[in-house]
Parts: sequence; structure tokens; C-alpha cells
Amino acid sequence: MDRNFLSQTDDLANSGNVVGGVDGANDTFNSPSVLSKTITNRPKLLIKTNGTIPENESIQTPMTPRTSTTPGHENCTFHHDLELDHKPPTREALLPDMARSYRLLLGGLGENPDRQGLIKTPERAAKAMLFFTKGYDQSLEDVLNGAVFDEDHDEMVVVKDIEMFSMCEHHLVPFYGKVSIGYLPCNKILGLSKLARIVEIFSRRLQVQERLTKQIAVAVTQAVQPAGVAVVVEGVHMCMVMRGVQKINSKTVTSTMLGVFRDDPKTREEFLNLVNSK
Repeated sequence: MDRNFLSQTDDLANSGNVVGGVDGANDTFNSPSVLSKTITNRPKLLIKTNGTIPENESIQTPMTPRTSTTPGHENCTFHHDLELDHKPPTREALLPDMARSYRLLLGGLGENPDRQGLIKTPERAAKAMLFFTKGYDQSLEDVLNGAVFDEDHDEMVVVKDIEMFSMCEHHLVPFYGKVSIGYLPCNKILGLSKLARIVEIFSRRLQVQERLTKQIAVAVTQAVQPAGVAVVVEGVHMCMVMRGVQKINSKTVTSTMLGVFRDDPKTREEFLNLVNSK
């Protein structure tokens, strides 16, 4: 998918006094920063050739048949890998059915769902699962809330070590870790907190880490059409720690590099050095 992204050239104003998006980045990594300053016609990284994304359209993702028949999910995009929105009318309306399912699960484990400690557990578990997957109620447009600003800035912006909690879709157990995001603006910047909120949208869903990494990169691309986006995710998966191979200290690292970060080794190296610096 990354190789199918098309670029479109946009004339940018020269700015000789631009300061890097990360404090002290230019002092430490002069060569890559100087390289990026010399680019006066930086290509934008766009999802579509015309730079627009029709609402509710999957982003270059194979369309798979909708398999959910739950009422309220008739138009659900949940089953497409890179969905950017998912809004059932009221997810709380699913609580009674979910609580009954948890009650059956407790009985299947040989427990007595009517004993004191478990009487309200099905309802609590259902509410907890809705919270763990609250990203399905959020769309990119809602989270951005207009926090995209015109700014004559073309140096790298990096927000690193964003805490992430998600649910493994294979075993329904948690995985957690940190996300680092970098992008090269093309006269548009994104409110810094919005990068963390984008992580929340996609991490608070049933996930695999590989897909989560790409979804974050695609969302940042859609938000500001930068020259490039880089995302690195480091996660600890409880399905490897609590069960299976039970490797307590294992970590999984995934990355997605788009645009300049894929094509220019110096830009990619600068990002990785910033991410790995203490």
C-alpha cells in the first residue's frame, strides 16, 4: 500500500529562519536539517491524486464483505483494515446483550454468576469492553476539530513516547507500549495533542500492531498532507507474556515510513535518532 501513495508538488515559500519542530534538533542533526531547508518545492504526500478523501470511503483497502449482522451496524466500516470512522448509533444499547454473553462465559468457566462477587461482573465487563474499544465511536474529523493550522514551517515535527493501550484481536487480551510520530509539514501543521488523539482513535479498537502502525501514518497523512510521515510503535503483548511462549521481556517494534521518510535515508535517520535519543 505504501508504494501506491502518489505525490503532488506544491510551491512553498522559502524560509531561511525555520526552526526544527523538536527543540534542539537542528543543533544535534545539522546535516539532515540543512538538507530539508534546501527543498523549496517539497512534494506533498497525498492519499488521492486530487488530495481529497470522500467521506466514509476506505483508503486503498480491499473491500471485504461486511460480516456483522448486529442491529445498528448495517453501514459499519469496522471490517475494513484501514477504516477511519465507525459510528454505530448507540453502542450503549449493546450493553444488555454483551452482559448476557459475559454471564454465559462465566458459566462456561464453571463459575456461579449469581454468587456475590460475580453478580454485577457481566455488566462491569461489558462496560469495560466498550471503554477499551471506544475508538470505534471516534472519527478523524471529530478528533482534529479544526486544529490544522497554516504555518510557514517545513522542518521535521516529532512527538515521541505517546502511551498506547490496545486489545489484541486474536486473543482479546491487552497489548501496550509507546508510539512515536514524525512528519515533514508542507505549510500545514497539526496541533500536537492531536497526534496523541489519533493514536487513541486506532489503539482503542481490536487491533494487530502492524495495522495500528499503518493506520496512524495514514491518518496523519490525511490530516495535513505532509511531505512524509514516520511512525514507530513498540509494544508488549500479553498474549506472548501471559500465555503461549510466555516470554516476559519480549517487545515488538513496527514502523511505517511514507513519502520522504521512505525515499530519503538521511531524513529517516534523523527521525530514528530523535526517537531513540533520551
